[in-house]
Amino acid sequence: MTTKANSEKTVLVTGGSGFIAVHCILQLLQAGYQVRTTLRSLNREAEVRAMLNEGGSKASQRLTFHEADLSADAPWDQVVNNCTYVLHVASPTPIRNYKHEDEMINPAREGVLRVLRASRDAGVKRVVLTSAIGAVVYGHPPQTAPYDETNWTNLAGKAPAYQKSKTLAEQAAWAFIEREGRGLELSAVNPVTVLGPVLGPDYSHSIHLIKNLLTGKMPGCPKINSGFVDVRDVADLHLRAMTHPAAKGERFIATAGESVWLVEIARILKAHLGQDASKVNTRELPNALLRIAALRDPMVKSMIPLLGRVMNTTSAKAIRLLDWSPRSTEEAVLATAESLMRLHLLDQ
Repeated sequence: MTTKANSEKTVLVTGGSGFIAVHCILQLLQAGYQVRTTLRSLNREAEVRAMLNEGGSKASQRLTFHEADLSADAPWDQVVNNCTYVLHVASPTPIRNYKHEDEMINPAREGVLRVLRASRDAGVKRVVLTSAIGAVVYGHPPQTAPYDETNWTNLAGKAPAYQKSKTLAEQAAWAFIEREGRGLELSAVNPVTVLGPVLGPDYSHSIHLIKNLLTGKMPGCPKINSGFVDVRDVADLHLRAMTHPAAKGERFIATAGESVWLVEIARILKAHLGQDASKVNTRELPNALLRIAALRDPMVKSMIPLLGRVMNTTSAKAIRLLDWSPRSTEEAVLATAESLMRLHLLDQ
């Protein structure tokens, strides 16, 4: 579609300060769209504009900011008015010290339904929901075959609360479309661990993995397996899912390729960054050591169910249906490290 045609369409991106959202806004502006984005507080507008500027965006006249919170109905009807598409990227932040898992589950589910209801009532054509791999791979017996879009996290299994919230929010979205969508279209993107260029001091939790390796904060690598994907490719997949006819009613896993063990990530840094990776430890930590550490560290405790498990997924569907072509895991890892160093974020 031409840039001129895009210039007549408005796209709403919810949660504009988020790592994935900022990259979505960059690519939408580059493609010529009018863009609206929401923030819980407009106090963060300057910060988001600074990140967009770092990403090379000069098209600020086509971008407007709106204050909206997923926990309240108002003013979603006004925010989505006259929008052709909505990228619902915003998600409640994981709560560390919750008393009950519903503290995470209910806001995630209610937030999705608010955005979908407002989008339907405003005549939006399609919503793309940023879900997560957490809605796909948890609560299953160990398997070596890659997980795909037909898999759903088994809520009867031992899924952590945040992953449960992502699963239930996505399931609620599909149920809404089926029962009361009245023609509103939905696609979902389920990214694995998201890396890639950081544009400012506010970045996703997954970036801390690379930061902790580079600063020597990780004394070694737990035997954990994950897929990785570059945020620029996640944003690109959102735009493809937004407009491609084949994406209607479909979910798409976003991964760069085969899953890898964390020690392989450490080795990539070591092999390519020379002196800048001098603090990276490529030793694999024994599982027994982590089990002892888990007794006093809740963060380590959350890793225990993942130790030694292969978490392989496939993006064959996105590649086949949407002609998506992601960067390699190595490129994503190195882009993360280089941006952290360039913006002097390792010492913060």
